[in-house]
This record gives sequence, structure tokens and C-alpha cells, in this order.
Amino acid sequence: MSRDLSDVTDALTHLFAHGPAVPAMLLAPVAALIATAGVRTRWSQRHGQAPPPDDTGARPPGAEAEAEASALWRMRTTVRDAPGSLAALCAALADRRIDILSLQTHPLAEGTVDEFLLRAPGELAGSELAELVTEAGGAHTWTERADAHDLVDAPTRLLGLATRTALDAAELPLALRQLLGRCTIRSLPASTAGSAGSAVDDVPPQGTLEDTVLRLRAPEGGVISVERPYLPFTPAEFARARALVELDARLGPRLPRGRDELTLSEGRNITVSRADTRDVEAAKAMHERCSARTLGMRYHGPVGDADRYLNHLLSPRFGRTLAVQTASGRIVGLGHLLWDGDETEVALLVEDAWQRRGVGAELLGRLVAMAAETGCESVYAVTQASNTGMVAAMRGLGLPLDYQIEEGTLVVTARLAPASPAAVPLAHAERIGTD
Repeated sequence: MSRDLSDVTDALTHLFAHGPAVPAMLLAPVAALIATAGVRTRWSQRHGQAPPPDDTGARPPGAEAEAEASALWRMRTTVRDAPGSLAALCAALADRRIDILSLQTHPLAEGTVDEFLLRAPGELAGSELAELVTEAGGAHTWTERADAHDLVDAPTRLLGLATRTALDAAELPLALRQLLGRCTIRSLPASTAGSAGSAVDDVPPQGTLEDTVLRLRAPEGGVISVERPYLPFTPAEFARARALVELDARLGPRLPRGRDELTLSEGRNITVSRADTRDVEAAKAMHERCSARTLGMRYHGPVGDADRYLNHLLSPRFGRTLAVQTASGRIVGLGHLLWDGDETEVALLVEDAWQRRGVGAELLGRLVAMAAETGCESVYAVTQASNTGMVAAMRGLGLPLDYQIEEGTLVVTARLAPASPAAVPLAHAERIGTD
């Protein structure tokens, strides 16, 4: 294990060599989690799961057709911690022509939670799979259809999530969701956490794990709450989540340095780049140049309170922000992609003098592309029914839209399709000349 840990630590150091500096004391816990996740993979290869040395990749006739008729499944079950228990379960799966592609173990105080990636005959239903496992000695079995993305081994996946988190502070909630599966993640500021009865003082520095809920101290002083009601968290998952949060805390504020230069149809040059709380003062200055009507359309409340939203909106903990700047560096537009539990909100604010020049459409298209890249199935915008500019921008996405109107408030939801033009980031050359 010590050799494995050293190798993974070296790999992490090499990966982050050209990015933000990662302290050596932080690489060790992340590497330990990745190395531990790889133990079961090597054990399986040494006990009959690896192909024989003379396997050249050839398959008997009909193997391709059989593969096409198969389905991938993710499965978790609790197995007694006794010799032969896992072997009996594996034998039962083999009897039904179910192939074990990968296996991870999560030790508990009593028993072990085994997580499988299976390839099963296409006609096998999830209920049949669960019944088969129960008869073979499994308990509290959970099944879910998987896809090709689940074929990536656990060490590679964990290393990728750590890299994404290291490069972009806004990736932490997304990395946690990919790490832990279908769950609801909320970032609660210190004041909100206290008012909800879950004060930061109630969450120790190492976090808390309570069956289907885990809570971790956020670097900015709040609490990150993760809920997964359909499946209890294991200590191993809790440790991995804590390592990602610790990585985020050690690296501090950071954003990708990319900046796109665009030319509007009238000939003016603008740049689009990511923004965070370090841009609060510039964003406040833009607020002061906006009319009361523009601010009212955006915030749906007293315009005098608009500035107090900025720390939240610009925080990478709650989403991603894009800023449009002039050649002199003045911010004239802001676009927000906000993680709202299981949903994703988009919001725009464009300075009056820069409206109706394509700035809002440019921001919205990029935000929707970001949402699609993160696997979101839809995004929604909350505005007023009279805000024809926002409605037109949503329609311009070319995506299926749903509308809900209540007391003058309009919620427009766009359903994202992976192949849709709005969901694909555009190259620089294609964005010269925005209407």
C-alpha cells in the first residue's frame, strides 16, 4: 500500500505542476483515497477477473450480438463479513450470465457494502437482479441502470475529480455530486446554517455523517450539506468527500484564466471571462449605472437591496459567473449559473447602455453550454412577464421551453439536449459579429 500511495502522490504532483500549487500535506489524503479505491481492482485481477495472458482480444462468433443485447447496472448490497459470503454472491451472478466489470468494497462496523458495475442480459429487470442478490445473501440491495461513463475505474475517476476541483473552485459541488451519485447538495452560509438550526458550531471540523446526510465545513465558513435519501453514505464515501472539500479549502479562491475577446456587430470589442467575489466592487459599480427598472427586472424586489446579493451570486460555491467587460475593463454585463439543489438557475443583468446589442444572448448561450457540460437536464430563469428581452433570449436558445406564470412572475425552463447548438461551446472564430 505504501508503494501505491507514493505512486499516486507523485501522479497528483505532476498533474498539478502547471496549475495551482497543491500543498504536499494535502496530496497525501487524496492519494490515499485513490490508492485505496484501486485495491479491489487489483485483487479482482489476481483472482480470475483479468483475461488470460494469451487473450488477443478475439471473441467467439456471436459475441458482438450478445454484447448488444446486454445492459449495464450499478448495484450496491450489504454482504456478511464472513468467508465465502462474497464468493456465493459472485457465483449466483455468474449462473445468470452476469459479468462483474468492477467491484469496490465499503467496510462497515457490521458487514461490508459491495458496489458492483455489472453487465447483465438485456432482458433482466432491476427487480429480478435485486431478488437474485437477496437470495444469494445480499441485504439492502440497490440497483440503477448505468452507462458507458461508469466504465471508468474508481482511481481514475477520483483523480479526475480532484484535478477539476483544483483548477476551478466552482467545480466542488459538481465533483461531490459525481462522486456520490444522485444527491442534493446545498451550500449554506454561516448565518443561514445557524438560523436553520444547523449552526456551523454544531458541525465539527471533521464533518458529520448521519445515515443519508453528511455535512462538511465549507472553506468560507458555512456548511456543505449533502443528502441522498435513497442510499446511506458509507464511511469511505464520507472520507472521499471530505478530502475534496479539504483540497478546495487549501487552494483558496481560484478561477480558470481563460478570456474570450469578441467583436459586436457595431464594431465594439468586449471580453467574456469568469468572475468571483474579487469582482464585487466592479459589479457594484455596474449596479450604480443601471436604472431602477433594469435592477427591478433582475432582482424582483427593492432595488436598494440589490448590492447585498452580489457576494452570494459571485461566490463559486453557489455556481459560476461570467462577466462582460469593455476594452477599458469596466463590467457591463453579468451572467450567473446557480446550483439550486437538484436544479440549475440562469440569471442575467446587462447595463442599460449595453442592452439590445447581443450581450445577454451571448452570456445566456455560454451559461447553457456550461450547464450541459455538467450534465444538467434543464435550466430555468425567473423573471417578470414584461421582461421581453429575457424571454427573447431564452427563445433564441432553440431549445424546448416550458412557461409558468404566477402573479406576474414568469419562470421559463429550457430542457437541454446534448446535441443542441446551444449546448455546445462555440469556438472563438464563430463568435465574431454578435447581433
